[in-house]
Amino acid sequence: MPFRSKEVLESWLAEYESESGPGSGAQSIVEYTEVAVQDGSDGSDTGLVVIALRNATTDVYMQPVALGDPRWEVTFAARDRDLALSTEDVVALSQELAAAAELCSYLERRSLEHIQALEGA
Repeated sequence: MPFRSKEVLESWLAEYESESGPGSGAQSIVEYTEVAVQDGSDGSDTGLVVIALRNATTDVYMQPVALGDPRWEVTFAARDRDLALSTEDVVALSQELAAAAELCSYLERRSLEHIQALEGA
């Protein structure tokens, strides 16, 4: 069930941004989020969402847990050095991570809606 193509995920990101309204964390996180193609072992396009964190020297990857599963998982890329932050930077990073979590929840909800629509058809 390869419904999480690059095009579909990009449209979901655009909808998420427009639904979230101005000044929300969604507005800023979508700005530095990219959808990459990740081919599954069977050749299906399973989707990969990459967020380049502004307040940490690592990227966050979101991807479906499995083909046909509405759940998503978040992976933090490996770091090669310690990260020392000021109080303000920790607050900014926590806001970024909260926005990433909200986006992940949105992607799970949209995936579930899509699966339910297919089952109802």
